[in-house]
Amino acid sequence: MDWLPTLLRGRPKRRKDLIRKPRSSRPQALWLVIVDASASTRRYQALSQAKGLLSQLFDDAYRRRVRLALLTASGNAPHWQHQGLKASAALLPWLNALGAGGGTPLLDALEQAAHWLTLRQKQHPTEQQRLLLLTDGRIKALPVVPELSCPSLLIDIEQGPIRLGR
Repeated sequence: MDWLPTLLRGRPKRRKDLIRKPRSSRPQALWLVIVDASASTRRYQALSQAKGLLSQLFDDAYRRRVRLALLTASGNAPHWQHQGLKASAALLPWLNALGAGGGTPLLDALEQAAHWLTLRQKQHPTEQQRLLLLTDGRIKALPVVPELSCPSLLIDIEQGPIRLGR
């Protein structure tokens, strides 16, 4: 209820005399996080440091009321962990259990993410989408990355004495 305009009209006697506040017109936000959890991220504690960053990211998403989608790229194929859920403490068990191993299906993950974001944009046209990619860049071949329809941020988690800078 918007009490000030309601009371400025006088004492309300009927339900239709009440003035309602419009719901927030601020569009929702969605952060799609792709985590490279391949075997190469196990070396030099790169994934451990990325977990600290993800923990802070989840906390920020909770405070800003941002929805999260999580996709891990490890093994033979990427795996969706969450798709468009509100950030909460329920993500911490997943984060603690996150381990590294296998190959790096990073290109497959980016293609799935692009497709999913396109579908999500059709369902929620006012939603502000962002993509965050955490990777060490250690892949066999440098692929052509699919174009994404939202702002993206690449977070390089590469550690070690020799950096490839990919």
